[in-house]
Amino acid sequence: PQVQAARQRLAEGHDELCRRHRAGAGGREISEAIADLRDEVVLALYGAALESLGLDDLARGDGVALVAHGGYGRREAAPYSDVDVMVLRGPSAEARSAALAERLLCDVFDAGLDLGHSVRTVEEACALARRDATIASSLLESRLLDGDRELFERFCGRFRRLVRRHAPALLGAIEKARVQERLQYGETVYLSEPHIKKSRGGLRDVHLIRWIAAVRWGARQPGELVPLGVLSADDARRLEAAAEFLLWLRNELHFAAGKPGDVLSRADQVRIAEIRGCAPADGMLPVEQFMREYFRHTGEVSHLAAWLLAKARAVPRRTKLWTALFGRRVPGGLLVGPTEILATRPALRRLRGNLSAIMHLVELASLYDKQIAVPTWETIRQEVPSLAAEIPPEACRHFTMLLEHPGRLGELLRRLHEVGLLQRFIPEFAHARGLLQFNQYHKYTVDEHCLRAVEQAEDLVADSGPLGRVYRAMAQKRVLHLALLIHDLGKGYPEDHSEVGRRIARDTARRLGLDDDEADHLEFLVHKHLLMNHVALRRDTSDEQTIVRFAAEVGSPERLQMLFVFTAADLSAVGPDTWTGWKAEVLADLFHRAMQHLAGESPGTSRRDYLEGRRHAVRDLLGPDAQAPKLAVQIEALPAAYLTTTDPVQIADDLRLLAALAPGEVKAQARYQRDSGTVQFTVGTSEDVAPGIFHKLTGALSGHGLEILSAQIYTLAERMVLDRFWVYDRDYSGEPPPCRLEEIRRSLVEALTTEGKRPRFRRVWRAGATHPPAAAAPTRVHIDNHTSDRYTIIDIVTFDRRGLLYAITRTLFELGYSVWRAKIGTYLDQVVDVFYVTDPSGAKVESAHHLHETRRRLLEVIEQPEE
Repeated sequence: PQVQAARQRLAEGHDELCRRHRAGAGGREISEAIADLRDEVVLALYGAALESLGLDDLARGDGVALVAHGGYGRREAAPYSDVDVMVLRGPSAEARSAALAERLLCDVFDAGLDLGHSVRTVEEACALARRDATIASSLLESRLLDGDRELFERFCGRFRRLVRRHAPALLGAIEKARVQERLQYGETVYLSEPHIKKSRGGLRDVHLIRWIAAVRWGARQPGELVPLGVLSADDARRLEAAAEFLLWLRNELHFAAGKPGDVLSRADQVRIAEIRGCAPADGMLPVEQFMREYFRHTGEVSHLAAWLLAKARAVPRRTKLWTALFGRRVPGGLLVGPTEILATRPALRRLRGNLSAIMHLVELASLYDKQIAVPTWETIRQEVPSLAAEIPPEACRHFTMLLEHPGRLGELLRRLHEVGLLQRFIPEFAHARGLLQFNQYHKYTVDEHCLRAVEQAEDLVADSGPLGRVYRAMAQKRVLHLALLIHDLGKGYPEDHSEVGRRIARDTARRLGLDDDEADHLEFLVHKHLLMNHVALRRDTSDEQTIVRFAAEVGSPERLQMLFVFTAADLSAVGPDTWTGWKAEVLADLFHRAMQHLAGESPGTSRRDYLEGRRHAVRDLLGPDAQAPKLAVQIEALPAAYLTTTDPVQIADDLRLLAALAPGEVKAQARYQRDSGTVQFTVGTSEDVAPGIFHKLTGALSGHGLEILSAQIYTLAERMVLDRFWVYDRDYSGEPPPCRLEEIRRSLVEALTTEGKRPRFRRVWRAGATHPPAAAAPTRVHIDNHTSDRYTIIDIVTFDRRGLLYAITRTLFELGYSVWRAKIGTYLDQVVDVFYVTDPSGAKVESAHHLHETRRRLLEVIEQPEE
């Protein structure tokens, strides 16, 4: 009966609290009310357990105390969070406390709560806290529910002594545990789908501030640090506002889902933006405005946690003494020590209200590769609001010099952005702060993406490949770094972001005093920052016309080098795992081929002679077999696009594959390419084998959960067909085992030789992938009849689903098109697919009616539900 009553009370109380939440109650108000409700239920069940077990004397304080800890202990409970309690026992109460804990666990669970419990003596609890930072931080939030108060006070006294005695080690352990948690759930504040508790700046960092205050200063609440001069009153108010917002948000996620869940998905973002009354404005969606509010709060929490942790760390006296006695003195009263730059008292006075002096310090930190001492940086943070609006030319000079040197550039730009100094030099950063990119492609906000792009470029200093060589050879890197820093700041406006970015680049160049050449390069890089990505990943780079047009648009070797590095850094900064070996190969190939045109590097022979030279190389590789009539015909008829983009060794292997085919036979080969981490599948057959070869092969590959990156389709002499696919096999981190490759190879053959065989598509899980939210960009089908002289190009951008690629390629087949090239791109749940097609006669599709029908049919099949 007691359990049934508890269950009923919880249900009624939960419904009432949900109504209060919906009526506008605050986050902390509801969280504390949930804790109070749980206190009522747990204590009722605790009392019933004591009575039924005949342990009523324990209730009068005979060696057992019921202690809440963690979030429940600090009365910050979410609707479906755990209930963490500890049964604290005296030495003589072992058997009775074990029976009590077992009964309490069963009853609380049956009542509908998830109970996290332990039975410990005072000594055991303190010993565990000494070894485990997670236990220690949870016990910092202990609260007596019932039982032996004297025993509880004895535990609190001993635990406080332990914390004081081991404060530095405990702080280090708590910090280490928090870093590991952030690495798992989000090391940056600016994630597109953050974990509101465990990502950087989330509720866990609010808790971290409480733990730091308790361990270092003995404070129960962060507000107690204000009279101590550790936190300012403004910082304390911002922290409380952020905590209130995050508690409300967590309550909303739990109430809406009817279960625990702390990931702020895109669908939740759209829904909550509507609840909070956000309206579209200035080119921003309501969801983007809501997420800007989220990032503002979490950004402030992240900064305060980092600052308080740095202040709490005990700086070794020897390091301070070494810096003071032996640090190198530089102009402006600064000391450069072994690990940091420290401002002396005269230097601190000079920094106040002096933007040029501040930027000189930041530039020196880059040149000497040192951190800026925490007290020095805090002085700068406090001075930012009082700085004059006008930017002195000397400050601009220090800023542009900072951009010249990789090393600490990304870190220093981040710090300037955190305190609001970066927007002094680039005002558009104020608009970009916390600006969500509401698509499945970008994982970070606009400002975070731009800062990461600079960091990705810096990392190329140690790269041994072509990107690293090009980056290191750049005499002046500041234009590249500045372009990366501002390239996406045009987002969040009604106009195309590249056009807005072009104007931002011109204004930035003028404000910072760049010369004419630098200003031209900056404007080009920002305006055309998607050009190389688009050509490399969405166009047929085997077409020489494509290369010539691209080279002409870039215009010079210097610009091509910058655009090459820029594109790689931009792609790498999109999110984890977006930069791959395959993309690196494709981009490098485009760079080298375009450089041949721009730098005058050419084979020195006519195109006709060059193609004949390739055929001759193939004949040499085939040896006497090249004289066989079947092979001789194929060699003479090899298409130019195939000859120029395929290695002669590969061509020889392809021709041997085709020559060995019997009438009606299909053969498939698989080759793992270690450099790019991809698998290349080659299928050889005849056009007579089956209609719709391409879409059937894509169906077979997709059916195995493979991610198709690119495809080349060649029709050779005597109606022979050679289709090649490059894929990622997400089931394996390295080379797939032979049995896996054989299974796929067999499926490719069966797809063309088994009558009526249709592929079956398995579900593939991708981290971060969600169903397309209501506010997402619509599907786009763009038909391009201008880029290529030979093909009509169809670009498709949409959200992925099982069997989508097969459905698209089957529709192209049903429309009577031949697919000659395909570039397939998948980014989480967003796909960008490009197909080069002709009509049945091999010509471009010129009929306006046919083009309209093509677009209609493709949109129709794309928007159909999963098969």
